[in-house]
Amino acid sequence: MNIEAVSYRDAVKSASACSCRLCGTKTEHTFVNLGMSPLCESFLPHEQLDAMEPYFPLHALVCPECFLVQLKEYVSPEHIFEEYAYFSSYSTSWVAHAKSYCEMITQRLGLSADSLVVELASNDGYLLQHFPPLGVNVLGIEPAANVAKVAIDKGIPTCVDFFGTRLARELVAAGKSADLIAGNNVLAQVPDLNDFVAGMKLLLKPEGVITLEFPHLQRLMEENQFDTIYHEHFSYFSLVTIDVLAKRHGLKLIDVDELKTHGGSLRVYLAHDASQRTVGPRVGDILERETALGFRDLAAYASFGAQVTRTKRRLLSFLIEAKDAGKTICGYGAPGKGNTLLNYCGIGTDFLDFTVDRNPYKHGRFTPGQHIPIYPVDAIDLAKPDYVLILPWNLKDEIVRQMRHIGDWGGKFVVPIPEVAVIDPKELPQ
Repeated sequence: MNIEAVSYRDAVKSASACSCRLCGTKTEHTFVNLGMSPLCESFLPHEQLDAMEPYFPLHALVCPECFLVQLKEYVSPEHIFEEYAYFSSYSTSWVAHAKSYCEMITQRLGLSADSLVVELASNDGYLLQHFPPLGVNVLGIEPAANVAKVAIDKGIPTCVDFFGTRLARELVAAGKSADLIAGNNVLAQVPDLNDFVAGMKLLLKPEGVITLEFPHLQRLMEENQFDTIYHEHFSYFSLVTIDVLAKRHGLKLIDVDELKTHGGSLRVYLAHDASQRTVGPRVGDILERETALGFRDLAAYASFGAQVTRTKRRLLSFLIEAKDAGKTICGYGAPGKGNTLLNYCGIGTDFLDFTVDRNPYKHGRFTPGQHIPIYPVDAIDLAKPDYVLILPWNLKDEIVRQMRHIGDWGGKFVVPIPEVAVIDPKELPQ
């Protein structure tokens, strides 16, 4: 046996290993390796295009004990979220989803003027703005000052800080305990999961409820949603892992909803172990389903990488064929997931002339890594491209409705996930 080859292999394996951020177990099994990638929300102004751009490994591992899929923490949350480019309110369908949730949960929990709802990572107030008209008090917690300012300007009380046990104790000492703690797509962005969940337990009233929404690992795997993986998302959850997380902190999983958002998400409901709230049947049903699918067995996670590689080849084949035929292509959207896709597949301005976004913050900037220019949406009408690549594919229905007029000049949409699909607006029902 070649001793140097063995030493190199062991060195690579050691470099890839980490301690699971939930249970502490040594974790070295690859879920998927997407190579090196820049931070996905680090959009560049023109004057920074020639500056050095940091890249970090986008190598997801799976814990053999609690089965948490995770990235290492290469960059601190303070660096990522000091100034953030994501504003939730620019997605009409996401705001509608939030409004529906607020109405549902207010009725379900009997929230009133005596109640307090705390949202973690409250962003620009896209969700909390719906509670005051229902007569419910709110408090947002948002670490990105530029985003929090938008919520504050809307009149939504917002604490600009990172959430954990320290802040939870400060809030409780100030008389602010929560009847409801909401966290939509924040759990994945927390490097210290145990401190975060312990903080929620401290802040929650004895009969209070926590709801957390996050992309479902089952759907991520089944529908090839590898672009959901990026540095700002440290963790990826099955219900099996959420059950471990809850029990570790004296909480119980009392209910779960399967949602269509973000390509397929779970909304879990947690309560104190000692609360009077009972466990609903859907919890056991989904845990049994995940167990049957192998989510408690490392072997079930092993084939995802090969599946991702095939998708990359097929997307590039489509784009190469289109460009060789003289077609013009632009992007729609500049989401975090889109930048994982662009960088992993090596899709730059040789394929996409530009991309567009509804968020004015991104206009005039360039995507991280591939440096594709970002314009306002009406740039598509001026350029009249043959194809529009929808980067936030989870919003494809909303985008196709907004932009179906591209069919007037023969334009078509391209959806990259789960597999390359072309949508001709002229063939859609009116």
